Amino acid sequence: MSMEVHILGTSSARPTRKRQVSGSLIHCDDGIAVIDAGEGFQTRYAEQRKRLKNFEKGTTLRASRIHVVCLTHGHLDHTWGLLPWMHTMALDKRVTPLLLLGPTSKEVFDSLLLTNEIPASAPNAELARQMRIWQSLGATTEDLGYPVRWLLGDVAGDRWLELIPGQKPVEVKEMPQPHGWKKSRIHPVLTRHTVPSCGWMVESKGSPGKFNRLKAAELKLTDAQKSHLSSGKDLELEDGTSLKATDFRGKHRPSTRMVISGDTAEMAEGLTSLSDVDVLVHEATFLDDAQQWADEFLHCTSTGAARTAEACSARHLVLTHFSARLKDASVSLNEAIKETSSSDLSVTSASDGDRIIILENGKINHLFWSGDGWSS
Repeated sequence: MSMEVHILGTSSARPTRKRQVSGSLIHCDDGIAVIDAGEGFQTRYAEQRKRLKNFEKGTTLRASRIHVVCLTHGHLDHTWGLLPWMHTMALDKRVTPLLLLGPTSKEVFDSLLLTNEIPASAPNAELARQMRIWQSLGATTEDLGYPVRWLLGDVAGDRWLELIPGQKPVEVKEMPQPHGWKKSRIHPVLTRHTVPSCGWMVESKGSPGKFNRLKAAELKLTDAQKSHLSSGKDLELEDGTSLKATDFRGKHRPSTRMVISGDTAEMAEGLTSLSDVDVLVHEATFLDDAQQWADEFLHCTSTGAARTAEACSARHLVLTHFSARLKDASVSLNEAIKETSSSDLSVTSASDGDRIIILENGKINHLFWSGDGWSS
């Protein structure tokens, strides 16, 4: 079991010559989750697929394997590429269901549930506005030809509302998971920004180590006895010998956790409440000398991202979402490394096209896109 994130945009607010705006994909055993889709997303997605075809045979990002889109908030550099890409998938005869998730405020949630109206006080970047506009422009099951579900979450209150075209929204018991996913789950992570926001964690279940069939065969155990031990139950043989189920299992494989923060101030409550995170992809919009701007706009510095990563016991931090004014991300990286000099946390900075892989053995590789392939 491995997990991989493809980072398709590392700029904040607006694209630069080398960096596009936010958009990532997390590839796990069950399928693919898209985290944000800023303008131009479908072009960047197609480019990454072409790179894989040319330089990484056997690794694909087929659209049919994309089961869910998780939006971190409603700013257009994170959302405005979604609708064109959805229509492109319709032209490509997609049939796989698509789940779309995003955060809203308690006030908007309550208003939609009671009156089916978005309050005038809601910000322009409120996701409920965009979802309804997208539905009016054909982002529905009937118009697209494949099943789509739109859900808004009051993440702090753990409440979820389904937006159904032409009907009053319906509250659901819990946030649905992508269709067919069994080994992995998606969790919203409360963050702190100028509009309702959340990060997203994809967590793959841990698993017991591989059952030692050779050892069982040497003891001439029956199929029933093997099944008993394999289920985790100790076994006592007729001659009084006791066999421990743990002795027939290899090393336990812990769960794998990949987290993408979206836009947020440092030390966001949802992020710092996590533990044992393998990889945290965290925004680092500003350098330390612009801390006042980070505080004002509820963004983060590279050292703030490092402090957040340490608070959630992350093993590896990936910096992204750099200000267009930042010409060289190595400055941001050096500030974060200095902040983590006394810890075991490793830090890298991302460029468009990079891949970060958590291998089955737990090792983490950051593969950097160079224009003619990836290198670690």
